[in-house]
Amino acid sequence: MHRTAFFADTTALILFFTTTGIINERWIAGMAWEQVLHARLIGAVLMVPVARPYGLWRDWVMQCAGSSRVSKLLWDSVALMSFQVPIYMVIIVFSGASGSGLVRGTLGAALMMLLLGRPYGAFLNWVRRLFGLPPGGERPMSLGD
Repeated sequence: MHRTAFFADTTALILFFTTTGIINERWIAGMAWEQVLHARLIGAVLMVPVARPYGLWRDWVMQCAGSSRVSKLLWDSVALMSFQVPIYMVIIVFSGASGSGLVRGTLGAALMMLLLGRPYGAFLNWVRRLFGLPPGGERPMSLGD
């Protein structure tokens, strides 16, 4: 089951953040296409070992969320920003971003994580269900769930 959760979380992270990373790097940070490609390749390699720990981090943080949409939105955003922004900053530094581009890229990523926290959380839950996992990602769903 842990292997299935690893593959589900990794698939979700790579699909979702390859797309959003390209948007941020090219049009917000102003990186050249070659730098974007480099960042996405580094990002894909780093997403593999980071995806499942993030999934576990999100599951833990989401225990603070209430049942309201606003609470889920807030806690999904907190989980995503607190875990992913520092990693993203390292990725774009190694891809050639510096100075104002680094600041804009990091701030852009932070804003994107705030805005994308809940959409990614919902996408992660959907991918987990495709893999036969519940939103928490730990055990298979049964007919009684």
